[in-house]
Amino acid sequence: MADNVEILTREPVYSGFARIERLALRHRLHKGGWSATIDRELYDRGHVAAVLPYDPLADRIVLLCQFRVGGWATGFPTWQVEAVAGMIDKGETPEQVAIREAREEAGLEITALVPMLRYLSTPGASSETVALFCGRTDASNAGGLHGLVDEHEDIEVFTRPVSDIPALLTDPACANALTVIAMQWLLLNHEQLRSSWLDTEQS
Repeated sequence: MADNVEILTREPVYSGFARIERLALRHRLHKGGWSATIDRELYDRGHVAAVLPYDPLADRIVLLCQFRVGGWATGFPTWQVEAVAGMIDKGETPEQVAIREAREEAGLEITALVPMLRYLSTPGASSETVALFCGRTDASNAGGLHGLVDEHEDIEVFTRPVSDIPALLTDPACANALTVIAMQWLLLNHEQLRSSWLDTEQS
């Protein structure tokens, strides 16, 4: 698809926790030919792996509650309910990040991972992608406060039955796409996944 976009200029604007570039570009049109020159800012903060921990025996999911400046800035609840997630560092696979973050953010061991999907967070302005997984875990001792102090994490961990997911999907405290998508996926695949994992545990 590279020949469908022509980059005319590419200028770094900011480099910190994230990078911002200013692009002048043209792209091919559906009707043929090329667009006029378009100016865009591209926000690049890397890529994310996320996992929704699920205990098939208890039929419960594990969720986090933590401070999110975006919630505060937009009038949504400042403390958002979320799945486990973290940035993918150089040399790491999404699977490795999902397992590591579950341990760091929730004190959980993930014993199996099922890929959900990979998607663009905000394709109109950002290059960030999210790789989503469902992770098998034992949630019997899940709870309490977790997170890395040097990353200013203050994370409350709790569990909910899968039957609570429909209510969670409409809760403003759970208004982040990553978690909504993960819970919707689990609802769609719940019966088959639970049966498969329970069979695995009994064999």
